[in-house]
Amino acid sequence: RKLTGLPVAVEVATGKQVEDALHFDIDILWIGARTTVNPFSVQEVADALRGADVPVLIKNPINPDLELWIGAVERVAKAGIKNIGLIHRGFSSYGNTEYRNAPMWHMAIEMKRRNPQMMLINDPSHICGRRDILLDVAQKAIDLDFDGLMIESHIDPDNAWSDAKQQVTPEALAEMLEAIVWRKEDINSEAYHQALEKLRQQINHLDDELLQLLGQRMKIADKIGEFKKNNSITILQTNRWNEILERAYQKGDNLGLTREFITKYFDAVHMESINHQNRIMNS
Repeated sequence: RKLTGLPVAVEVATGKQVEDALHFDIDILWIGARTTVNPFSVQEVADALRGADVPVLIKNPINPDLELWIGAVERVAKAGIKNIGLIHRGFSSYGNTEYRNAPMWHMAIEMKRRNPQMMLINDPSHICGRRDILLDVAQKAIDLDFDGLMIESHIDPDNAWSDAKQQVTPEALAEMLEAIVWRKEDINSEAYHQALEKLRQQINHLDDELLQLLGQRMKIADKIGEFKKNNSITILQTNRWNEILERAYQKGDNLGLTREFITKYFDAVHMESINHQNRIMNS
């Protein structure tokens, strides 16, 4: 810090580490994912922070549990910390092969929606786990209006003591930051706003229609539930479920919808249908 004039940030996982960081006037502290996942550890850190005036960034927990992340924020806030930020570093996920930690962008977006006043930083290094896709993830974060990036850099990445595969040289980091397209959140143009508002109104109308159709679908599911109850039939019909998915995949392919999206969407609809039928079965 004396040499560069740049602020210094340090990860803290225990009360003692917080005390040491504050003693040496560290500018920014962050709580790591493996700490966030444990409310007792977060509370220990929060207790040590009480009365301090230092920015604290909180990484998402390893598990995709939004309430756990929110709980960590609340504990630190109750300790009197006013300047709290969020770090999105991805989540452990079964079957995930492309990333070291699945981004699950919707989790970060929802966290920002609930805490619009907090800075949200993306950590492409931990999401990717390798260098070749860092730029793609960083660009997506910027496109989603994240406030910044947390990227690991090392003068000799291959010989780094930890996380060597995901680190880049300072020169490569500079090239990456130069390659990113930094977009604006908004522009001061009446024509732009009018055109955008028309498109948003179209989306609103389509969303209303979707909700109406989903409501009608659930009413039919209720009737099916009554039929199954009266005939002592199980709720889950695996063959029928597979048939629905395959039909949706075929139609989705023609509409430009990914199979990943189709699966998630129909999984949610299917679970709601099962819940409806389960209530009927047990009424």
